[in-house]
Amino acid sequence: MPTELVIFDCDGVLVDSEIIANQIMSDYVTRHGAPMSPDDCLQHLVGLSLTSCRTRIRDLHDVDMPDTYVDDIRNLTAEALADQVEAVPGVHDTLETLRSLAGVSVCVASSGTPDKMALTLGRTGLDTFFDGQVFSAVSVERGKPAPDLFLYAARQMGIAPEKAVVIEDSPYGVQGAKAAGMTALGFAGAAHMDITIAGPRLVAAGADLVFSEMTKLPALI
Repeated sequence: MPTELVIFDCDGVLVDSEIIANQIMSDYVTRHGAPMSPDDCLQHLVGLSLTSCRTRIRDLHDVDMPDTYVDDIRNLTAEALADQVEAVPGVHDTLETLRSLAGVSVCVASSGTPDKMALTLGRTGLDTFFDGQVFSAVSVERGKPAPDLFLYAARQMGIAPEKAVVIEDSPYGVQGAKAAGMTALGFAGAAHMDITIAGPRLVAAGADLVFSEMTKLPALI
């Protein structure tokens, strides 16, 4: 079935932010009694909302983060991203190519907040490709790995789920895309990813295929 919609995750797919965010998360949760390395955060937390991360941390370490945890992480991360975040290599050219394809729309669906995505997409100049079609998990009842966010994005775009392709770097995101009845492509080309490790995890989560060079995406859809 022809693809009519490409849904991009944001962190680790459009913007190379996960190394920054994982280091902040690692430092914070370790300081508050739940020792996790950046690699631990990458394996267990990437793709989840901050609220879901808090639950996952409690499950792993039997430690509750402070009441200020969500605001603390958001503020620390925003400060770092404002200075450091860059676009994923090749993503500008890829979006230019997709924009030229007749009958193909693009949007963003991310666990990140609208403010965070406005910051990262704005700093990298990627916001101009999406015409405001940027959807956050704060708009749905359940975040990834539930399908709610992807189904919401497809409804907002007026396109049937089976005609959508989702680009995700996390197993949780892949699981959500497949649960929504969409094709899921696993991306393992951001700075925090090693395809030899991430690839099998994405495939195990249900990815239809895995790729590591963003400029190859147009040929894959």
